[in-house]
Amino acid sequence: MEQVECIVAGAGVVGLAIARALALRGIEVVILDAEGAFGTATSSRNSEVIHAGIYYPPGSLKARLCLRGRDLLYAYCADHAVPHRRCGKLIVATAPDQQAMLEAIRSRAIAAGAGALRLLPGSEAMAMEPALACHAALHSPLTGIVDSHALMLSLLGEAEAHGAVLSLRSPVSGVEAKAGRFVVESRDPASAAHYRLGARLFVNAAGLAASEVARSVRGLDPARVPQTRYARGSYFGLPGRAAFSRLIYPVPEPGGLGVHLTLDLAGAMRFGPDVEWIPDIDYRVSAARRAHFEAEIRKYWPALPRDALAATYCGIRPKLSGPGEPPADFRIDSPAFHGIPGLVNLFGIESPGLTAALAIAERVAALCTGPA
Repeated sequence: MEQVECIVAGAGVVGLAIARALALRGIEVVILDAEGAFGTATSSRNSEVIHAGIYYPPGSLKARLCLRGRDLLYAYCADHAVPHRRCGKLIVATAPDQQAMLEAIRSRAIAAGAGALRLLPGSEAMAMEPALACHAALHSPLTGIVDSHALMLSLLGEAEAHGAVLSLRSPVSGVEAKAGRFVVESRDPASAAHYRLGARLFVNAAGLAASEVARSVRGLDPARVPQTRYARGSYFGLPGRAAFSRLIYPVPEPGGLGVHLTLDLAGAMRFGPDVEWIPDIDYRVSAARRAHFEAEIRKYWPALPRDALAATYCGIRPKLSGPGEPPADFRIDSPAFHGIPGLVNLFGIESPGLTAALAIAERVAALCTGPA
């Protein structure tokens, strides 16, 4: 049986960032992923937004890691030529009674340390974006967009340059924790491939499958494994020239940030995600949701052409809270919590996980090896 220092389960943006951080510290890392390519789930099915840290409770992991991750990500993209743009965004109140929500968002964001937020009257916001309709807006100049695939490719390349190895089609089917070591078993049903790998450290960054992977760790108290709920978010695109130069967000809704307008780096507009609670992973996008999207978008863009939206893709958020429950924080469970040396479990890494990835990696690397 091969022996390595660390196994990271999950080759999404967070798993790749963790592998890179550990490899840079001289740790021998093998990354296991169940799919045939890296970053095929949550990491490639999102809005590709670099969040400014606006929405999260002060002192929460989401707030702290988003702010730290935002700064690390902008610096990383600049240093590694990863395509990105600091385009800014407007959070808009489309009805007079929503203005108080903008003020509450701004107060909480400032308390969390996000800074650089300005409350605008509707006239000023609409002067900035002539196609916009709103009563007031909150301007966030630190929000941006990033090419998530290019980012993951860069993280993987740097990890591999420092000795990390990526093994695809390698789902984790069982983990034995014994005497300060891990034996990780992988079985691929498609190919019947089966192997076992030993390690001193095991990091569970499996995203949507994190709870399933954690439940496969023999010796881990099941009470330490939360239930992951699935919230599907669909996206619709609109061909042609963009009507906006900034991202446009409505005030948040339960379970998400509302049907917002984002831009890709080529300037194309896309809308979403909405929130649809589902029992199992299912990436089908229903064209029947278009009417709901149109109604939501017209609240801030009345000139949206009729029947112009086209269903594109969807993503699934791994949530630790369900419908009607307060939003849950990230969970990064260390040995101090669950009692198994060398094990780090990451649960509920949804938005702003892309923005926070480098900060999450920094934290996990410190848990595994101590402060840098």
